[in-house]
Amino acid sequence: MTLLNIFYIIIGIALVIWGADRLTEGASSLARGMHVPEIVIGLTIVAAGTSAPELFVSLVSALKGNSDLAVGNVVGSNIFNVMLIVGCSALVAPIAINKSTVKKDIPFAVGASLLLFIMCLDGLDSPHLWGNEISRSDGLILLAGFAGFMIYTFSEVEKKGGFDEVIANDSPHAEPTAPVKPNKWLNVMWIVVGLACLIFGSNLFVDAASYVAYRFGMRPSVVGLTIVAGGTSLPELATSVVAAKKGQAGLAIGNAIGSNVFNILLILGLTSVILPLRIMGINIIDLSMMLVSIGLLWMFCYTKYTVSRREGLLLVLGFVAYMAWLFYLL
Repeated sequence: MTLLNIFYIIIGIALVIWGADRLTEGASSLARGMHVPEIVIGLTIVAAGTSAPELFVSLVSALKGNSDLAVGNVVGSNIFNVMLIVGCSALVAPIAINKSTVKKDIPFAVGASLLLFIMCLDGLDSPHLWGNEISRSDGLILLAGFAGFMIYTFSEVEKKGGFDEVIANDSPHAEPTAPVKPNKWLNVMWIVVGLACLIFGSNLFVDAASYVAYRFGMRPSVVGLTIVAGGTSLPELATSVVAAKKGQAGLAIGNAIGSNVFNILLILGLTSVILPLRIMGINIIDLSMMLVSIGLLWMFCYTKYTVSRREGLLLVLGFVAYMAWLFYLL
């Protein structure tokens, strides 16, 4: 039975990742056929598509009464994004950082992480945060922050202009530049199929992961911080490492920052508005690791606006140490 559930976990991850890709491709093509500007597609459909695995897994976890899995998924994904994805990308090729990214974009990700940290500490009476809650009002604040982030992003695009080509090149889901007449009904079909795979895969994954956790005495929060976070972050890892090999390692930074902001402000915001998230297993060390990881990245980016191979190695070693600590506590 345990082996069968491990198989279900693998199938669930595959369905969620594939479903997110199909949903994003279908929605992007449909939007282009309706003459929606490329920049709008990049900042909304594609961005949301890359965060769809985390969104559906967290939402399904919360609805099934496993809020620790939902919160652990977001916290673990953010640690995974910065320490492992950026770290591995920097090991492949040093990452050059734009000044605007260091001065504007990364601080937004730091602010979102700090906001979540403060919300989880609300009413703190023990280092384990036991029983604390991310309430509906907290969720509304997070969603307001997400709206602010989107407004800021669009305003920056309007100031600079000409971002269509950048987004088309940066996105792993970008369409070819040559004009292609979209098949509307085929795109609608892919949207429906992708959504169905996301829903079914998320349910299968959460149920199987929860069973394995209880079977081996693992806390749901640890499952969220490790298995779930790693599984839902696999597309970002693959995309960033491939980009680094192609000499486009800077994409890893934008990938990590954008994903972290979406995970906290949109995913936890939306999930907690639908159903308040009670924290039972996440502790201060987990939240601190999330803050330290984005803080380290910010600090590294200030060193000649580059994340070097040595700094990438430090990020990867820090991630390995954190994973070892989590499994040591089991």
